[in-house]
Amino acid sequence: MPLLLLGLVLFLGAHSMRIAADPLRARLIGSLSLNGYKGLYSLVSLAGFVLIVYGYAEARTAPTVLFNPPIWTKHLAALLTIPAFILLAAAYVPGTRIKALVGHPMVLSVKTWALAHLIANGTLHDVLLFGAFLVWAVLDYISARKRDRAAGTVYATGPVSRDLIAVVVGLLAWAAFAFWLHGALIGVRPFGR
Repeated sequence: MPLLLLGLVLFLGAHSMRIAADPLRARLIGSLSLNGYKGLYSLVSLAGFVLIVYGYAEARTAPTVLFNPPIWTKHLAALLTIPAFILLAAAYVPGTRIKALVGHPMVLSVKTWALAHLIANGTLHDVLLFGAFLVWAVLDYISARKRDRAAGTVYATGPVSRDLIAVVVGLLAWAAFAFWLHGALIGVRPFGR
């Protein structure tokens, strides 16, 4: 569990600079240059991610069960991850109405993903992992929307076809992950054995 906790601190800490330490971020960019800051940010994030993966895998070998969620929560989680994948795709397709509506679809995707997994898993390591990501995503979303309002940010929209692309790509990615990749990478098959 210590590796998981350290990984969460590093990964989410690096991703929280705009939330909690924007002046420090600006000073680091000033002293390291933007590329230097991005390099440091990437190294810390990568180290945190690796520690999260190893720490989570290690914690799964001797889980501490906090509660046993009812089986229907697994089905609800599978449904909630559909909009999470669509929001994730919308973050990368420029000019979607989805992005214009929500502002930060990737952060909203993380929030939805974390909530879905939090309600369907009852071990301590699951609660720590998904709970930490949920809290971070809520705080980051609030912070990012506040910055948008202060800056008067308006997200441009293109044709509806861009939203359709985001939806189709999101659904295809969800299907690939739900039916194949989740089992292969995580060891848990959301549908079937």
